[in-house]
Amino acid sequence: MESSEAFAIFKHSTRCPISSMVKNRLERDWSSDQSVYYLDLLAHRDLSNLIAKWSGVPHESPQIIVFKGGKPVYHASHTAITAGETILELE
Repeated sequence: MESSEAFAIFKHSTRCPISSMVKNRLERDWSSDQSVYYLDLLAHRDLSNLIAKWSGVPHESPQIIVFKGGKPVYHASHTAITAGETILELE
């Protein structure tokens, strides 16, 4: 990936109650204009696997990965995912 912009990918499983809880918390607490892309794992598990292979960050769900300069600089999974920490890493 060649993008110099910072962005995050949030991997979410619509069948997982923990994933739904984290997604709701992120949506409620997000206060940034930074880019976050949502990846539905049930529809796009192949893309999630490709991101894991390309980035070197093992797949988890739910999971957020922050990229800067095309490289992963931060990731968290499950209840460790917070809007505040992710926003700090995006800035």
